[in-house]
Amino acid sequence: MSMPVIFLMGPTASGKTALAFDLVKELNAEIISVDSALIYKGMDIGTAKPTAEEQAIAPHRLIDILDPALAYSAADFRRDALWHIADIQRLGKVPLLVGGTMLYFKALLEGISPLPEADPNIRAELEQRAAIEGWQALHQQLAEVDPVSAARIHPNDPQRINRALEVYLVSGRSLTDWTQQKGDVFPYPVKQFAIAPTDRAVLHQRIELRFLQMLEQGFEKEVQNLKQRSDLHADLPSMRCVGYRQMWDYLDGLVSYDEMVYRGVAATRQLAKRQLTWLRSWQELNWLKSEVSPAENLQAVLSSLR
Repeated sequence: MSMPVIFLMGPTASGKTALAFDLVKELNAEIISVDSALIYKGMDIGTAKPTAEEQAIAPHRLIDILDPALAYSAADFRRDALWHIADIQRLGKVPLLVGGTMLYFKALLEGISPLPEADPNIRAELEQRAAIEGWQALHQQLAEVDPVSAARIHPNDPQRINRALEVYLVSGRSLTDWTQQKGDVFPYPVKQFAIAPTDRAVLHQRIELRFLQMLEQGFEKEVQNLKQRSDLHADLPSMRCVGYRQMWDYLDGLVSYDEMVYRGVAATRQLAKRQLTWLRSWQELNWLKSEVSPAENLQAVLSSLR
Protein backbone atom coordinates (compact mmCIF):
# COMPACT_ATOMS: atom_id res chain seq x y z
CA MET A 1 0.00 0.00 0.00
CA SER A 2 1.25 3.51 -0.71
CA MET A 3 2.02 5.82 2.18
CA PRO A 4 -0.44 8.61 3.05
CA VAL A 5 0.66 12.22 3.16
CA ILE A 6 1.69 12.96 6.76
CA PHE A 7 0.77 16.12 8.68
CA LEU A 8 2.78 16.91 11.82
CA MET A 9 1.30 19.89 13.65
CA GLY A 10 1.79 21.45 17.03
CA PRO A 11 2.33 24.68 18.92
CA THR A 12 5.61 26.53 18.71
CA ALA A 13 8.49 24.94 20.74
CA SER A 14 6.68 21.60 21.10
CA GLY A 15 9.36 19.42 19.47
CA LYS A 16 8.02 19.09 15.91
CA THR A 17 11.39 19.56 14.23
CA ALA A 18 13.25 16.80 16.09
CA LEU A 19 10.47 14.30 15.39
CA ALA A 20 10.26 15.37 11.75
CA PHE A 21 13.98 14.69 11.30
CA ASP A 22 13.55 11.16 12.69
CA LEU A 23 10.64 10.57 10.30
CA VAL A 24 12.66 11.78 7.31
CA LYS A 25 15.28 9.10 7.99
CA GLU A 26 12.80 6.36 8.85
CA LEU A 27 10.26 6.84 6.05
CA ASN A 28 12.29 8.29 3.18
CA ALA A 29 10.19 11.43 3.62
CA GLU A 30 10.73 14.99 2.52
CA ILE A 31 9.59 17.98 4.58
CA ILE A 32 7.24 20.71 3.39
CA SER A 33 7.23 23.58 5.88
CA VAL A 34 3.77 24.78 6.97
CA ASP A 35 4.84 28.01 8.60
CA SER A 36 3.84 31.55 7.65
CA ALA A 37 7.08 33.00 9.10
CA LEU A 38 9.64 30.55 7.65
CA ILE A 39 8.66 31.53 4.09
CA TYR A 40 10.55 34.85 4.47
CA LYS A 41 14.20 35.32 3.47
CA GLY A 42 16.48 37.03 5.96
CA MET A 43 14.25 36.14 8.91
CA ASP A 44 16.17 33.22 10.36
CA ILE A 45 16.81 33.72 14.07
CA GLY A 46 13.40 35.03 15.18
CA THR A 47 11.57 32.31 13.26
CA ALA A 48 13.79 29.49 14.63
CA LYS A 49 14.46 28.50 11.02
CA PRO A 50 16.29 25.17 10.61
CA THR A 51 20.02 25.83 10.21
CA ALA A 52 21.93 25.19 6.97
CA GLU A 53 23.35 22.01 8.57
CA GLU A 54 19.86 20.80 9.51
CA GLN A 55 18.55 21.56 6.05
CA ALA A 56 21.46 19.64 4.53
CA ILE A 57 20.33 16.57 6.51
CA ALA A 58 16.61 17.14 5.90
CA PRO A 59 15.82 19.63 3.11
CA HIS A 60 12.72 21.75 3.75
CA ARG A 61 10.48 22.99 0.97
CA LEU A 62 8.59 26.33 1.22
CA ILE A 63 11.31 27.93 3.36
CA ASP A 64 13.05 31.13 2.21
CA ILE A 65 10.77 31.57 -0.79
CA LEU A 66 9.67 35.19 -0.34
CA ASP A 67 11.07 38.64 0.32
CA PRO A 68 9.69 40.13 3.59
CA ALA A 69 8.20 43.06 1.63
CA LEU A 70 5.73 40.68 -0.05
CA ALA A 71 2.53 39.01 1.18
CA TYR A 72 1.68 35.31 0.94
CA SER A 73 -1.86 34.01 1.40
CA ALA A 74 -3.31 30.67 2.47
CA ALA A 75 -4.37 30.21 -1.17
CA ASP A 76 -0.76 30.76 -2.30
CA PHE A 77 0.36 28.17 0.24
CA ARG A 78 -2.24 25.63 -0.92
CA ARG A 79 -1.20 25.98 -4.57
CA ASP A 80 2.51 25.62 -3.73
CA ALA A 81 2.05 22.77 -1.25
CA LEU A 82 -0.03 20.70 -3.69
CA TRP A 83 2.68 21.11 -6.33
CA HIS A 84 5.41 20.00 -3.89
CA ILE A 85 3.38 17.03 -2.61
CA ALA A 86 2.98 15.74 -6.17
CA ASP A 87 6.69 16.35 -6.84
CA ILE A 88 7.82 14.48 -3.71
CA GLN A 89 5.57 11.53 -4.56
CA ARG A 90 6.95 11.53 -8.09
CA LEU A 91 10.42 11.08 -6.54
CA GLY A 92 9.09 8.02 -4.68
CA LYS A 93 9.21 9.74 -1.30
CA VAL A 94 6.66 10.49 1.44
CA PRO A 95 5.46 14.12 1.79
CA LEU A 96 5.77 15.21 5.43
CA LEU A 97 4.10 18.54 6.18
CA VAL A 98 5.42 20.09 9.38
CA GLY A 99 4.45 23.34 11.08
CA GLY A 100 2.14 25.36 13.25
CA THR A 101 0.29 27.64 10.83
CA MET A 102 -3.09 26.02 11.29
CA LEU A 103 -4.79 28.23 8.71
CA TYR A 104 -2.47 26.74 6.05
CA PHE A 105 -3.29 23.18 7.09
CA LYS A 106 -7.00 24.03 7.04
CA ALA A 107 -6.78 25.61 3.57
CA LEU A 108 -4.93 22.54 2.30
CA LEU A 109 -7.49 20.07 3.72
CA GLU A 110 -10.71 21.93 2.94
CA GLY A 111 -9.82 24.08 -0.03
CA ILE A 112 -10.29 27.82 -0.26
CA SER A 113 -13.78 29.28 -0.40
CA PRO A 114 -14.33 31.34 -3.55
CA LEU A 115 -14.59 34.98 -2.47
CA PRO A 116 -15.53 38.00 -4.58
CA GLU A 117 -12.65 40.15 -5.84
CA ALA A 118 -11.66 43.23 -3.84
CA ASP A 119 -13.30 46.48 -4.92
CA PRO A 120 -10.96 49.47 -4.31
CA ASN A 121 -13.84 51.99 -4.57
CA ILE A 122 -15.99 50.31 -1.92
CA ARG A 123 -12.91 49.81 0.27
CA ALA A 124 -12.06 53.54 0.03
CA GLU A 125 -15.68 54.48 0.82
CA LEU A 126 -15.65 52.31 3.93
CA GLU A 127 -12.36 53.87 5.05
CA GLN A 128 -13.84 57.37 4.59
CA ARG A 129 -16.87 56.38 6.66
CA ALA A 130 -14.61 54.94 9.35
CA ALA A 131 -12.66 58.21 9.50
CA ILE A 132 -15.93 60.03 10.27
CA GLU A 133 -17.95 57.47 12.28
CA GLY A 134 -15.16 55.28 13.68
CA TRP A 135 -14.53 51.55 13.09
CA GLN A 136 -16.76 50.72 16.05
CA ALA A 137 -19.77 51.95 14.04
CA LEU A 138 -18.76 49.85 11.03
CA HIS A 139 -18.31 46.82 13.28
CA GLN A 140 -21.86 47.48 14.49
CA GLN A 141 -23.12 47.51 10.88
CA LEU A 142 -21.24 44.26 10.23
CA ALA A 143 -23.02 42.72 13.24
CA GLU A 144 -26.37 43.49 11.58
CA VAL A 145 -25.56 41.90 8.20
CA ASP A 146 -23.15 39.17 9.32
CA PRO A 147 -23.34 38.43 13.07
CA VAL A 148 -21.06 35.38 12.81
CA SER A 149 -18.18 37.36 11.26
CA ALA A 150 -18.75 40.27 13.67
CA ALA A 151 -18.43 37.90 16.64
CA ARG A 152 -15.16 36.54 15.22
CA ILE A 153 -13.61 39.88 14.19
CA HIS A 154 -12.35 42.22 16.89
CA PRO A 155 -13.90 45.73 16.83
CA ASN A 156 -10.33 47.11 16.61
CA ASP A 157 -9.39 45.14 13.49
CA PRO A 158 -10.08 47.64 10.66
CA GLN A 159 -8.60 45.45 7.92
CA ARG A 160 -10.92 42.50 8.56
CA ILE A 161 -13.99 44.64 9.30
CA ASN A 162 -13.41 46.40 5.98
CA ARG A 163 -13.02 43.12 4.05
CA ALA A 164 -16.13 41.52 5.60
CA LEU A 165 -18.30 44.57 4.84
CA GLU A 166 -16.79 44.89 1.36
CA VAL A 167 -17.71 41.26 0.56
CA TYR A 168 -21.28 41.95 1.65
CA LEU A 169 -21.57 45.21 -0.29
CA VAL A 170 -20.01 43.75 -3.46
CA SER A 171 -22.05 40.55 -3.54
CA GLY A 172 -25.11 41.01 -1.33
CA ARG A 173 -24.00 37.88 0.57
CA SER A 174 -22.21 37.72 3.90
CA LEU A 175 -18.62 36.56 4.32
CA THR A 176 -20.00 33.73 6.48
CA ASP A 177 -22.17 32.60 3.56
CA TRP A 178 -19.23 32.62 1.18
CA THR A 179 -16.88 30.74 3.50
CA GLN A 180 -19.40 27.92 3.95
CA GLN A 181 -18.95 27.20 0.25
CA LYS A 182 -15.98 24.88 0.30
CA GLY A 183 -13.29 24.78 -2.35
CA ASP A 184 -11.64 21.59 -3.62
CA VAL A 185 -10.90 19.09 -0.87
CA PHE A 186 -7.45 17.55 -0.32
CA PRO A 187 -6.90 14.96 -3.07
CA TYR A 188 -4.69 12.53 -1.08
CA PRO A 189 -5.10 10.11 1.82
CA VAL A 190 -3.67 11.81 4.90
CA LYS A 191 -2.57 10.83 8.41
CA GLN A 192 -2.49 13.67 10.94
CA PHE A 193 -0.41 13.97 14.10
CA ALA A 194 -0.14 16.73 16.70
CA ILE A 195 2.63 17.04 19.27
CA ALA A 196 2.24 19.12 22.46
CA PRO A 197 3.24 19.00 26.12
CA THR A 198 0.51 17.71 28.45
CA ASP A 199 1.45 20.45 30.93
CA ARG A 200 1.01 24.04 29.68
CA ALA A 201 3.69 25.25 32.14
CA VAL A 202 6.29 23.11 30.36
CA LEU A 203 5.42 24.75 27.05
CA HIS A 204 5.66 28.20 28.63
CA GLN A 205 9.15 27.42 29.94
CA ARG A 206 10.29 26.12 26.56
CA ILE A 207 8.95 29.23 24.83
CA GLU A 208 10.77 31.58 27.23
CA LEU A 209 14.00 29.63 26.94
CA ARG A 210 13.80 29.69 23.16
CA PHE A 211 13.17 33.44 23.03
CA LEU A 212 16.22 34.08 25.25
CA GLN A 213 18.31 31.81 23.00
CA MET A 214 17.22 33.82 19.95
CA LEU A 215 18.41 37.01 21.67
CA GLU A 216 21.80 35.37 22.36
CA GLN A 217 22.02 34.32 18.70
CA GLY A 218 21.68 37.91 17.48
CA PHE A 219 17.95 38.46 16.96
CA GLU A 220 18.29 42.20 17.65
CA LYS A 221 20.87 42.58 14.84
CA GLU A 222 18.65 40.59 12.48
CA VAL A 223 15.73 42.99 12.99
CA GLN A 224 18.06 46.01 12.79
CA ASN A 225 19.15 44.85 9.34
CA LEU A 226 15.53 44.46 8.22
CA LYS A 227 14.66 47.86 9.67
CA GLN A 228 17.32 49.55 7.54
CA ARG A 229 15.38 48.66 4.40
CA SER A 230 13.18 51.52 3.21
CA ASP A 231 10.51 49.13 1.85
CA LEU A 232 9.83 47.39 5.17
CA HIS A 233 7.57 48.78 7.90
CA ALA A 234 5.95 47.52 11.10
CA ASP A 235 2.55 46.79 9.53
CA LEU A 236 3.70 44.26 6.92
CA PRO A 237 2.63 40.64 7.52
CA SER A 238 6.32 39.65 7.80
CA MET A 239 7.02 42.24 10.49
CA ARG A 240 3.88 41.30 12.39
CA CYS A 241 5.38 37.84 13.01
CA VAL A 242 5.71 37.04 16.71
CA GLY A 243 8.88 38.54 18.21
CA TYR A 244 9.62 40.79 15.23
CA ARG A 245 6.93 43.31 16.08
CA GLN A 246 8.12 43.53 19.69
CA MET A 247 11.78 43.92 18.68
CA TRP A 248 10.81 46.56 16.10
CA ASP A 249 9.01 48.57 18.83
CA TYR A 250 12.10 48.31 21.05
CA LEU A 251 14.38 49.53 18.24
CA ASP A 252 11.95 52.42 17.67
CA GLY A 253 12.38 53.36 21.34
CA LEU A 254 8.73 52.64 22.17
CA VAL A 255 9.51 50.06 24.88
CA SER A 256 12.48 49.15 27.08
CA TYR A 257 14.62 46.07 26.47
CA ASP A 258 13.06 44.17 29.39
CA GLU A 259 9.56 45.10 28.23
CA MET A 260 10.40 43.86 24.71
CA VAL A 261 11.55 40.51 26.14
CA TYR A 262 8.42 40.25 28.29
CA ARG A 263 6.14 41.12 25.35
CA GLY A 264 7.98 38.82 22.94
CA VAL A 265 7.58 35.84 25.28
CA ALA A 266 3.94 36.75 26.02
CA ALA A 267 3.11 37.06 22.30
CA THR A 268 4.69 33.66 21.60
CA ARG A 269 2.68 32.09 24.43
CA GLN A 270 -0.49 33.65 22.99
CA LEU A 271 0.38 32.15 19.61
CA ALA A 272 0.87 28.71 21.19
CA LYS A 273 -2.48 29.04 22.96
CA ARG A 274 -4.23 29.84 19.65
CA GLN A 275 -2.50 26.91 17.96
CA LEU A 276 -3.70 24.54 20.71
CA THR A 277 -7.25 25.92 20.48
CA TRP A 278 -7.29 25.12 16.74
CA LEU A 279 -5.89 21.65 17.36
CA ARG A 280 -8.42 20.74 20.05
CA SER A 281 -11.26 21.14 17.58
CA TRP A 282 -9.37 19.34 14.77
CA GLN A 283 -10.83 16.14 13.33
CA GLU A 284 -8.98 12.79 13.07
CA LEU A 285 -5.90 13.77 15.00
CA ASN A 286 -3.37 11.43 16.62
CA TRP A 287 -1.87 13.13 19.70
CA LEU A 288 1.79 12.79 20.72
CA LYS A 289 3.39 14.09 23.92
CA SER A 290 6.39 16.44 23.93
CA GLU A 291 7.53 14.95 27.28
CA VAL A 292 8.23 11.43 26.06
CA SER A 293 11.47 10.51 24.28
CA PRO A 294 11.74 11.19 20.52
CA ALA A 295 12.13 7.42 20.02
CA GLU A 296 8.74 6.79 21.68
CA ASN A 297 6.99 9.37 19.53
CA LEU A 298 8.65 7.96 16.44
CA GLN A 299 7.37 4.47 17.32
CA ALA A 300 3.88 5.85 17.96
CA VAL A 301 3.81 7.46 14.49
CA LEU A 302 5.19 4.36 12.77
CA SER A 303 2.73 1.99 14.42
CA SER A 304 -0.14 4.34 13.55
CA LEU A 305 0.99 4.35 9.90
CA ARG A 306 1.01 0.54 9.80
